[in-house]
Amino acid sequence: MSNELVTVTLEFTPNPNTLKFVVNRTFLDRGAANFTDSNKASVSPLAQSIFKIKGIAGVMIGTNFITITKSNDGDWDVIAEEVPKCVENFVASGSPYFSPDWSPNAPVSSTGENADIENKIREILDNEIRPAVAMDGGDIVFGRFEDGIVYLHLQGACSSCPSSIATLKMGVETRLKEVIPQVKEVVQV
Repeated sequence: MSNELVTVTLEFTPNPNTLKFVVNRTFLDRGAANFTDSNKASVSPLAQSIFKIKGIAGVMIGTNFITITKSNDGDWDVIAEEVPKCVENFVASGSPYFSPDWSPNAPVSSTGENADIENKIREILDNEIRPAVAMDGGDIVFGRFEDGIVYLHLQGACSSCPSSIATLKMGVETRLKEVIPQVKEVVQV
């Protein structure tokens, strides 16, 4: 663990219901852990700690950031003040961010008739698209590929963002169609 002072920097996202807090620490090597309520956060003491702050509906922990989704009764002023304190104290405590028996989803390779297409979709998502959406506090995870349709899970700032449809259609769908002719459409699950 670094002796360097823990710093937490607030960044706005395109989603008015989420804020991104960038931390000078690494939480995950890749991807993100998304918790849509406190009950689902049992594998992350860090997320559980954040959920204790009033007005938080979701916590997504990324590589070096935490995206907070506000509940309807949440107050951004309170959240923007309390989350950095909570994260700084938690990180400084040296406690593990996740339970020892938990690990993020490992890269998956598909098998079956669409294996090559699905693996290519995952490669594009992991190498091009996910790093870009992480900059805005979100994540996009592959669901499945069926009948020319790519089904994706949007998380963090992407999950309820007003511009998520534009991101999917103009960004992700356009890119996947350029590289993979079998892709006809991209939809959110």
